[in-house]
Amino acid sequence: MNTDKVIELLFYCIPALITGGVAYYFFQMFVENEDNKRKFMILRQNRKDTLPLKLQAYERMTLFLERIDPAKLLIRVTPISDEKSHYVDYVIAQIEQEFEHNLTQQIYISDECWGFISTAKNATIQVLRKAASDASITEADKFREKVLGESFDNPSPSSAALAFIRNEVREII
Repeated sequence: MNTDKVIELLFYCIPALITGGVAYYFFQMFVENEDNKRKFMILRQNRKDTLPLKLQAYERMTLFLERIDPAKLLIRVTPISDEKSHYVDYVIAQIEQEFEHNLTQQIYISDECWGFISTAKNATIQVLRKAASDASITEADKFREKVLGESFDNPSPSSAALAFIRNEVREII
């Protein structure tokens, strides 16, 4: 008789345990789903808050790349003296100053994009130094003419970085 009571008790407990296990499983799924929903909402809010900052950073770096394009830079920055070396140093200082002014923008853009921008800046400075190394040019105006002539024949060092920025912004938007 005692074993009958134990078996009867097991018949009542087994469905209760199964029901409890199923309830626990569904509760766990519900809690996990709510956590994922909360994470998604936070991510969406952060994206909404940071997207304008990212786009502004890309705009500023686009402006920087346009400003250091040799054709535009040498038209905008007039010689301070007739001496070529003073003018070249002044133009390079303008590029470096503009770059330092925009250094904080690297927080909002990808490392690869920042690499393209840094490379474009260094390549532009290299183009200017290469043109300045020509011994036949002694005046600042002749230097400007040579660099402007070369920049119309060859693509700007900034063009690859600008194309990369455009593609990255398309992916973001």
